[in-house]
Amino acid sequence: MTATLVIFFSIAAVLLLLLVWSLRAPGKSSGAKFDLASLEESGRRHATYFALIRQASSPADMEFLARRGSRQIAVRVRRERRRVALVYLSQLRDDFKRLLRLARAVAALSPAVGSRQELERLWLSWQFSCRYHLIRAGIYNGLLPIPQLGSLSHVVSQLAVQMENSMKELGERAAMAVRMASTLDGNGVDVA
Repeated sequence: MTATLVIFFSIAAVLLLLLVWSLRAPGKSSGAKFDLASLEESGRRHATYFALIRQASSPADMEFLARRGSRQIAVRVRRERRRVALVYLSQLRDDFKRLLRLARAVAALSPAVGSRQELERLWLSWQFSCRYHLIRAGIYNGLLPIPQLGSLSHVVSQLAVQMENSMKELGERAAMAVRMASTLDGNGVDVA
């Protein structure tokens, strides 16, 4: 009887500790921070790899492989190329999500952002999601929709350029505010 109670209380204590741990404040978790370096390069990384995906998926490349190798090799290579395209597509989605997080952060810091820009971002997210799922379904069905994949990559590139411009504009505003504040004395009188 006492061994059963010890086991019961041990399990209850472990469950209680897990509950307390799961309800703790997030603190310094990696999800709460922005990794500015990855955000900065995310708009360019996918563009670099898209050319390789397109080349590897070209019909001429597959014909050459079918002529020079066996059918088994061609099937295996086609399967691997689809897997690589799926990984690329997943990374493209991750880049898009990072850029959207950056857009939300910029919007929070910018007084000029209104509901129109928020609706545009929501519309862009919906479009991206629909296109992403269609391309993914095509890849799973044995297709490599390279033009559609290129179009989706272009959407992410455009968002990256917009974020770079927004960050530049925000930085210029901050620099102007610092210059204006440094020319005023403590009473709001221009000392220059």
